[in-house]
Amino acid sequence: MSLTPITEMNDRARDIFRLVVENYLGTGVPVGSRTISQLPGLNLSSASIRHVMQELEEMGLLAAPHVSAGRMPTEYGLRIFVDGMMQMTEPSPEERRAIERQVTESGPIEDALAAVSTALSGLSACAGMVMVPRREMVLRQFSFVPLGPAGGQGGVAQALAVLVGSDGGIENRVVDLPPGILPSALVEAGNYISSRLSGLTLAEAQERLMQELARDRQALDEAARGLVERGLASWSNDAADRPVLIVRGQANLIDEHAADDLERVRQLLEDLEGKSEISRLMEGALAASATKIFIGSENKLFSLSGSSVIAAPYRNGGGRVVGVVGVIGPTRLNYARVIPMVDFTAQTLSRLMR
Repeated sequence: MSLTPITEMNDRARDIFRLVVENYLGTGVPVGSRTISQLPGLNLSSASIRHVMQELEEMGLLAAPHVSAGRMPTEYGLRIFVDGMMQMTEPSPEERRAIERQVTESGPIEDALAAVSTALSGLSACAGMVMVPRREMVLRQFSFVPLGPAGGQGGVAQALAVLVGSDGGIENRVVDLPPGILPSALVEAGNYISSRLSGLTLAEAQERLMQELARDRQALDEAARGLVERGLASWSNDAADRPVLIVRGQANLIDEHAADDLERVRQLLEDLEGKSEISRLMEGALAASATKIFIGSENKLFSLSGSSVIAAPYRNGGGRVVGVVGVIGPTRLNYARVIPMVDFTAQTLSRLMR
């Protein structure tokens, strides 16, 4: 079998190849010569088309799943089509608005990213994926606000720990307090963090805290010291638990053709459960300057499930790549429509990060 570049094919072979691929991507089923012969503008008999399709199969561009079945593009054929023949279809105004709407809501950045992933999944009929940028909160100000009824002996049962970051972002957590904590200890702990640990990341603040307390155990009384440690830990643990990869819309992968290919779908869903592996795949797109397309076995992770991944990097206000957004679906997905949609989503997220 020779792998002939599409540029070396004649016009008739290119036209038939393009029609086979477009029909297959639209229907998900192998395409026969009779189907192609009934399309307008070709004016060829089924026998002539069948002969050309046989040549395309010998070139490695088409394959027949069964002897009596029609032809479908190979992964190599899909790559040739995507790289050299496909005409992109830009997202419609409605699709653009559906994506942009998800980044206008206020709230944590992770919520916006998850919403964008869900919207992209629905519009593309694939599973949407977005890699959350790894952020290290830099402290600017910290305070404890007493909540609820006081505990025994004038103490406070709960407090709202409020963190103001150097970027102006505000986050808060409800912290359960040990018995007997007085409001004055809340003030002392907040003042200590704001004055002594401002300008540090959470990890740096914890390290500085341990160093200072080791040198001077009287820097804070016991109650305030426990509050500082508890307050910093609430964010550190949360940051460690934040998902690096958000996946939405796995149900889209079980379409009307899934019954004919249950093993592939099962394998794909298993792959999606192993988010660390997919994260490594998405990280491979971090260095890309544009949208990347992985078709089937071009990526080892999805060689068994026969899936395609379209991924595009998004950037912060300084132009540095901070994350990746994309979709995963069967190799027969609508590349001409989905690739521009992923690219537009990445541009939208880049505007959000400014």
